Amino acid sequence: MALTQAEIKEIIYKFVVYGDFLVGVPFGTGNVNDTYQLTLDQGGVRLFYILQRINQGAFRNPEAVMENLDRVTKHLLGKIHARHLETRRRTIRLLRTPEGKSFIYDKNGECWRAYVFIANARSYDVVETPEQAFRIAQTIGEFQLNLIDLPEPRLNETIPDFHNTPRRLQALEKAIREDRAGRVKAVGPEIDFVMKRREECSKLIDLLAEGSIPERITHNDTKANNILIDDLSGEGLCMIDLDTVMPGLSLYDFGDIVRSATNPAEEDETDLSKVGMRFEVYEALHRGYVDMTGDFLTPAEFENLPFAGKLITLEIGIRFLTDYLEGDVYFKTRRTGQNLDRCRTQFKLVESIEKQMNDMTALL
Repeated sequence: MALTQAEIKEIIYKFVVYGDFLVGVPFGTGNVNDTYQLTLDQGGVRLFYILQRINQGAFRNPEAVMENLDRVTKHLLGKIHARHLETRRRTIRLLRTPEGKSFIYDKNGECWRAYVFIANARSYDVVETPEQAFRIAQTIGEFQLNLIDLPEPRLNETIPDFHNTPRRLQALEKAIREDRAGRVKAVGPEIDFVMKRREECSKLIDLLAEGSIPERITHNDTKANNILIDDLSGEGLCMIDLDTVMPGLSLYDFGDIVRSATNPAEEDETDLSKVGMRFEVYEALHRGYVDMTGDFLTPAEFENLPFAGKLITLEIGIRFLTDYLEGDVYFKTRRTGQNLDRCRTQFKLVESIEKQMNDMTALL
């Protein structure tokens, strides 16, 4: 349920802000957290902030999430200052309470955070050009590069096993057995699609276990709309929605941007003839990502770039299918069957990636 203006005003004034509250409106297209863009007036100058509720159904320990955000954004600011870059828009900047905290709890026990709105930039649900894809992939690669030397201790795992594809498969199998919403009979083809590819689900986890690929600090949710692009220059500015920044694999981030950027259709497209991997966009993603990561990727990481796109697309499809079978309890939905449509879109994209795998591998 959306907040009233009075409720938004009450929450934002728990942070240190300078100005009179004017209005707050829902913002963005995220599937998990509730987000508002706020306008305040400071002596005739408009100030803009983002106010966001952390979904505690998805993130059971919001304070661990905010500890990660604090550490990561401070480290990124240090990198930006060292390179003498304009800092205002290169990473999100959290607001603080008078006590110095980066979050508050409201009277209902909901956890909120706020940060400075990054103006004259936007994210894209659907990537429009290869050049845009190149800039997005550069931004993801630079994000990983800048966090290689984040000091100990290890970041919190805000969602344990977030990209552990075998665990996601186990969750699907559990949902099939329990059939809480009585929907299993309607998704036989989708279940068969997954089971035919189940042997591939453990490939990256196995490479990690044998030491061929290392654990890194990764964003873990690199949808195209989690990267801000400058309105004028087209340059990639920064990563947003940092709730899932935690230990992971570099290939998770590359795989997820392949999933979200190469497909020209909406994530819940019902006309599957519109769904497919645009190879020219994939090629631009590959160039942009390797441009920033080529000096630190291991041979096994590099060799598995093409496979990563397929695996993460399959994994996200599995998650949508699982949520559909459980009664749509995780991802936000606006209509009946939306999670199933999201699942089918992912699986159609997997098929398109499989058909172009030889061309993708040739880029290596």
